[in-house]
Formats: sequence, structure tokens, C-alpha cells
Amino acid sequence: MPYTPSGFFCDRLIRERERRDGEGSLNKPLRFNSQDFNTLRQESLQRKNLFEDDSFPASVESLGFKELGHKSNKVKNIVWKRPKEICENPQFIVGGASRTDICQGDLGDCWLLAAIACLTLNEKLLYRVVPQEQSFSEGYAGIFHFQFWRYGDWVDVVIDDRIPTFNNQLVFTKSAERNEFWSALLEKAYAKLHGSYEALKGGNTTEAMEDFTGGVTEFYEMKEAPKELYKIMKKALERGSLMGCSIDVIAGSFRLVRLRNPWGQVEWNGPWSDNSKEWATLSKAEKEKLQHQSAEDGEFWMSFEDFKKNYTKIEICNLTPNALEDDKIHKWTVSVNEGRWVRGCSAGGCRNYPDTFWTNPQYRLRLLEEDDDPEDNEVGCTFVVALMQKNRRKERKMGANLFTIGFAIYEVSMHGNKQHMQKDFFLFNSSKARCKSYINLREVTQRFRLSPGEYVIVPSTYEPHQEGEFILRVFSEKKNTSEEIENRIEADHPVPAPASAGEESEEDQQFRTIFQEIAGEVSTGGAEFLLIPNPLYMLNVPADVLSPDKDLNTEGFSLESCRSMIALMDMDGTGRLNLQEFRHLWNKIKQWQGIFQHYNADQSGTINSYEMRNAVNDAGFRLNNQLYDIITMRYANENMNIDFDSFISCLVRLEAMFRAFQAFDQDGDGTIRLSVLEVRCSHSDRRPSSPFVFMIIFAS
Repeated sequence: MPYTPSGFFCDRLIRERERRDGEGSLNKPLRFNSQDFNTLRQESLQRKNLFEDDSFPASVESLGFKELGHKSNKVKNIVWKRPKEICENPQFIVGGASRTDICQGDLGDCWLLAAIACLTLNEKLLYRVVPQEQSFSEGYAGIFHFQFWRYGDWVDVVIDDRIPTFNNQLVFTKSAERNEFWSALLEKAYAKLHGSYEALKGGNTTEAMEDFTGGVTEFYEMKEAPKELYKIMKKALERGSLMGCSIDVIAGSFRLVRLRNPWGQVEWNGPWSDNSKEWATLSKAEKEKLQHQSAEDGEFWMSFEDFKKNYTKIEICNLTPNALEDDKIHKWTVSVNEGRWVRGCSAGGCRNYPDTFWTNPQYRLRLLEEDDDPEDNEVGCTFVVALMQKNRRKERKMGANLFTIGFAIYEVSMHGNKQHMQKDFFLFNSSKARCKSYINLREVTQRFRLSPGEYVIVPSTYEPHQEGEFILRVFSEKKNTSEEIENRIEADHPVPAPASAGEESEEDQQFRTIFQEIAGEVSTGGAEFLLIPNPLYMLNVPADVLSPDKDLNTEGFSLESCRSMIALMDMDGTGRLNLQEFRHLWNKIKQWQGIFQHYNADQSGTINSYEMRNAVNDAGFRLNNQLYDIITMRYANENMNIDFDSFISCLVRLEAMFRAFQAFDQDGDGTIRLSVLEVRCSHSDRRPSSPFVFMIIFAS
């Protein structure tokens, strides 16, 4: 998908500002597609017509793109109808929302329905996702809304109530009660969030459980289940967690779990199934407590031992402190970081690729307190790391698939040093912990216990050069802090103004001769003030004069590079260079040429975009990750290589930025304030005046 750096960074700045204003929180969710439910509902009531959602229309495009697309026979007989056209007396919820309200239709989204069933077991969570006071009677305008957690923000999704039908029956999710529609409308809102119904085909229950709560999910493989699994499940229930397939209840001396098949039918027929002899051993009161009934409703009990034998995994979605207003039962704290892998710059792949692995985004983790009740008498800090890739389901119709992702954790001794860890660190240090495996799921999670201290988490795709966005969350029952490791933006020696000319040496005289050849005929000044009147003159400089090394494969500098050079060294604002200014520029270029040649080891005349980080650092500039990303996208070619001309042009702009910023930063506090005019001047390539303006220039 095309990536516009300026758009991405501006969008991130807007989101950060919105968060400061409370936008995206539980109490003030973002408006998906900028649609406000109350405003749209009121407009429909005033016009006395039913709402029609143009952003998710009743058309094939909303159904899907392949199996449910234009060429599919499945969609030919589908008719979109409102509930009042399907049955008499439609209701939003009949007798309270329950897990029996969810029956799967002709869409492979049982993973979603299982999560909805779990959601119904906690009313407070349910009515966060399904706002109450919606109906088909009072104030009905054909419009409904639902709320989901979306990559760190809560969003409010508006839909109309036109639902796909076939022969007047709902095609997708339905309720056992023919006139109940909350589950079908919830499914539609979730489909809108991801672009189509077909986008919901195939998935993992954890994905929906997290989107309903903002929690984080842990997996336990039954074949490798810890001996204290039942205790873990019981503790999870006490903590208010959702479970992908079970709720445990102790009945007498038996350990039982209750399960629900999202199909609404097909049940276990072994011990403790609906009609098994084991129920005869319980009293009537005990059976009532367990809500035992004999019905083909997809819900059943089984012993915990049978559960472990017959299921492959269990998923527990731990809630964050802000999932509910009442946080008495929630102990998890969470820190959230947004990030991006950028091809050619910060998409370094896994540890199998040591030349690029170190360029991945890095996050500093500080574990501050040991657990209160360590298990097995082992001390340490227990925490869960969750790496989630963003938007891949929504981009399926454009051919996007889930990346194979994972992470590694390294122990470090920061001592105040927050610089990005370099290649050598990872060559000579093994990871302290890492995810069990790289896997192509939306989210990879793992629980760890490490000693208090400082660590670096490196999230990555398995293969390098795969570009995408992600969020990294760290959950713990005790306090932790995590933040992206961002280099301080600084330069060793911004270029000073050239000194005035004194007596000339023989070398100076030779240099003047070259300068006169480049400058050509000019009408101003004597020998001491020869000028280059136009950047086009520098295009005529022979390659063996400014860059005599044949390995550079250059025929001279581009017009853009020449203009940048003159802008950098033109201290009097005339748009021309005198002899001293030109000599200073010459020396800088020779210095940078040496750096370029160091990384041009294969003599290809280019350097790899990943090596550009080190080359820029060798030139005396320390940048943050956003600026490295922009440099790569601005100067690297389609093969992620940077030629000599682009390399010099980049360093010239960096030099100009730091010098201009230093000029504005009169008090030396590292911050400046700019007028509109100063920003416009900065964008004109005359005086880049701040790192933010620098981003805009590189992105243009």
C-alpha cells in the first residue's frame, strides 16, 4: 500500500493530540469514518426517512471481494432488508443478551461469534460494545452504533440496519429468536470496521476478544499445559478475564468446565454431557447452580481432564485497567507504543539477518518491582509482551496477508544511555528472552518472568523489507515502563561561517584556479570575490575534479544538489558563493566522500539504505527513527540503494538544518518557536529551521 511519510507523521501527531484531549478513550471514542451517531440519527428523524450508510452501502462491495464479490454466484440472490421487512415486531435485544443469541450463518466467522458469546457473560463489557437504549420503536431511524477497541483507541462505528438475507432469512449471524437482531447488527458493524463481511472469514477468537475489551490474550497449548493450568483459569476468572472456550466452576469434588459451540448445536456426549449418568450424583440444588439442562443448544459441561484431552489450546483475554470503570478486580498495568517497519530503513527482519536486525524499532523496558506472590518460590517480575500488526485484515482485498512476526528481549545497562543499540551489540549479546516462535497471527504474545532491571525489546517481521505498522504492549501486575528508544537529534559540528580570506598559500592559488574555471565569467568584484552566479555552473564540474574516485560512478551533481550546496554555504544570502565559501564546501564534500567510500565496499557506486544510518552517524549527525525513515524514502532508489549524489544532497540538507536550528535556538535549550514566514522560508530550502520542518522538506 502506498505510504506517504508526511501524511503518516501528521496523522500520528493528530492522534497524539486527540489522546491529550481524551479522544479515543472509553468515555470519548473516536468517530469511525467521522460519523457521529447522534447527529446522523437526529437528521434522519427530522427528515422522516431511514438512515442509509453511504460508507458501507447495501451492495456487493460491502459483502466481499472474492468469494462474496461481483463474480460470485453466492451474492446473486442476496437481498438487503431491514428487520421490519423480515419479521413483525423486531427487537434489538429480547430478554437480555445471552450466548444463545449467537448462531452462525454462512460466513466462516465462528471465531468472532465465540468471542461475542464470551462477551455476553459480562454485562458491563457487553454494554461497552453494544450501547443500550437502541431499539426499533422509540426514536427508531434505521441507525445503530457499536464500539470497538482499535489499535489503542476506542472507536464508535455507525451502521444502518439493512442486513443481507436469502429467502427472507438472515445470511450471516442470527439469533435463536427470529425477531432479535443485536448480534446480526454487531456483526455488521465489525464487518464495516474491516471493510467487508468477507474480511471476517477465518480468524482467531483472541482477535475479537481484544477488540471488545482492549485486553491482551495468552495462549496455553494443552499438550504443553502447565500443571497449574486450572489455577490459572480460576485466577483469570477472578480477574474478570474472558476465555476463548471455557468457564470453570468447581462442583463437588469434580473440576468441570462449561463450553459453548458457536454453531448453536453439536455437543459433547461423554461424561458430564447433558444426559450423562454423572448428573444423577448431584443434588437438585447443585444442578440448578450449574444451570444444567438437557437441550441441543450448543452448550455443555465436561470434566477438566477431558477438556485437556480433547482441546488443543485455551485463550485467556486479560483485561486492562481501563476496560471497566470499576477496576477493583483488575490488576494489570499496561504501556503502549506505536511503531512502523519501513522497508530499507527499519524493517530489518529477525535475528537471522544480523546486518539489518539492529535497524528494527527498539523499545526500552524497565521492570521496577518484583511480584508479590511469586510462584514456585522464584522471584522476579512477571509481564506479558504483546506485538500486534495493524490493518492486515482490512487490506486483504488488496492482497495483504498477515506477516510472520515475533520479538526478542535483551538485557542492557542503560545508565541513562537511551541511544539505539547498534549492530555490534546484537552480534555479541544473546537475547535474555524471546517469543516462543515467529508466527503469522495478528498478535504474538508471551509471558515472561525476569529480574528487575532494564531491557530492550526488538519487534520484527521474520523476513526483512516487509513494511507495516504495529503496536507493542507490555502488561504486568506490577509497575513497568516502556518507551521507544529514540536518539537525541544532534550534530557534532554544524558548519561555521567561513573566515575571511587572508594571505594565499600555493595550495590556495591552485584552488583559486579551479574555482575560476567553475565560476566562469562574472562581472562583480576582484579576484578575492569571484562568485558562482548560478548553480547550473556546478553541473559542469568534471567528475574527476569534485569526485576523482572512479568507483563513485558519478558524472557530477544534479541541479537540486547544487542548489542545496549553495543554500548551505551562502552566508550572505546572495544566492552565490565566493572563494572562501566554495573552499569550505569543497572540504566538506571530500570528507563526506571518504565516508561514502567506506560503505561502498562492493564498489557499486551506492550504499545500502540500512548502512545509511551508520554513514549519517559517521558524518556527525544523530537522528531519531522518524528522520531515518524519511531519509530512506526520500533518497533511496527502488532497490533501497543511495548513490553519491543523493548521499551528498542528504548531508547538505542535514548540515543546513542543524546550522539554522542553532541560529534560532538563542538560549540553547533545544527548542525554538517559528513564525509562519520562517516556516515558509524553511520549506523553500533556504534555511531548514527545525526537525519537524526538516521532516516536511524530506517528505516533499
